[in-house]
Amino acid sequence: MFKKNIFGQYLVVKQAIMRTACFFTYYRFSVINTNQITGAEIFQSLPKTNVLIVSNHQTYFADAALMVHAMCTSINGAPNKITIKNFIWKPFLNFYYVAAKETMKSGWLPKIFALTGSISVQRTWRSEGVDIQRDVDQNDTGNIEKALSDGWVLTFPQGTTTPFAPGRKGTAHIIKNYQPVVIPIVVDGMREAFGKKGLKIKKKGVELTLKVKAPLQINYSDSVEHILEQVMDAIEQSNRFEQAN
Repeated sequence: MFKKNIFGQYLVVKQAIMRTACFFTYYRFSVINTNQITGAEIFQSLPKTNVLIVSNHQTYFADAALMVHAMCTSINGAPNKITIKNFIWKPFLNFYYVAAKETMKSGWLPKIFALTGSISVQRTWRSEGVDIQRDVDQNDTGNIEKALSDGWVLTFPQGTTTPFAPGRKGTAHIIKNYQPVVIPIVVDGMREAFGKKGLKIKKKGVELTLKVKAPLQINYSDSVEHILEQVMDAIEQSNRFEQAN
């Protein structure tokens, strides 16, 4: 009951938060709006550790919530949909997600969400709305390595909800250094349905789509630039997708 994860967070607390939140998120994703999930059967065949999930980013919290719903339901034997039952009886606890420290400290609700597996990192390019330049905190990198050794990690390579923003090399460095299984996900509809944080409802009746793709075939000896280009293309945020839009 009092088991902790590698960062000292009580899993019973994570479980309780997820079980409570799932009623609200399910209502938003399946009642107020609709959802279409494809490819989630891939989650059933992944190893228990060293999996890196990369995705485009449309809202601060709603994107990740839908992904966790899809993971949990798929692992419990019902891929490509979300249910409350699978979340309540057997929530998926073997995951972490990378988030900006300033975002996770921006209010009481993000602070609660942080207890569900947040790996809070300092942005190296932006802080409190101002462009900056600072070195990568090695503790942040070490925490991501620890999380991969314990389970799955979700990260958003762009580090922003701005569409077609350039990817950050940190993601490619993680892939090159730790050689995880890399699963790309593409989400859409979140920006239309919810506010920037993903908490306020902006429009009802939106189809929310989540597309899980096959693991990337990565040559870990490739350059960081080439790996990042491969990732950005997989999450449909590269130049060729921007030009198509």
